[in-house]
Amino acid sequence: MAINSTVYKASIQVSDMDRNHYQSYDLTLALHPSETIERMMVRLFAFSMLADEKEGVEQLSFSKGLSTDDEPDLWQKNFSDDILLWVELGQPDEKRMRKACGRSQSVVVVNYHEKSEIWWKEMKSKLSRFSNLRTLSLKEEEVGALQALCERTMHLSVTVQDGEFWIASDAGSCTIKPEWRSY
Repeated sequence: MAINSTVYKASIQVSDMDRNHYQSYDLTLALHPSETIERMMVRLFAFSMLADEKEGVEQLSFSKGLSTDDEPDLWQKNFSDDILLWVELGQPDEKRMRKACGRSQSVVVVNYHEKSEIWWKEMKSKLSRFSNLRTLSLKEEEVGALQALCERTMHLSVTVQDGEFWIASDAGSCTIKPEWRSY
């Protein structure tokens, strides 16, 4: 018998002063049996960081993720089903990035694991040819603090100023300062 995903509910209030984006989101996340809470919280962080309201465009959304090889962790499509944004977590291989860059207008890779520095050194020159690809690095201790905020029902307040994210909930708070990597 297969193990079912665990469902988490997140209510997020985003106040992004850098982008003048102020919005509330009620989200349902499925924690795949092979996914860690750390990874799920990074997905939630990536959503709060990249979500925005654009007229004529569907909202950023979670895809089937780990259970589907040809979909990213998050994506944003237009009403014609064109992929505008492809968000990948972890350390994807070059073949997957080539596919993502070919299918989407913009691709973001979010590194959050202690092995991401090794991945970055190996992939930096290979990925530099993709003009629509950006790579983001999160510090391991910041991700650990984010993971500590996880509850089955979460109410998170995300405040962004000068590239720094302050995330607060009833379980506590943390600060994340993501670092965009350059090629």
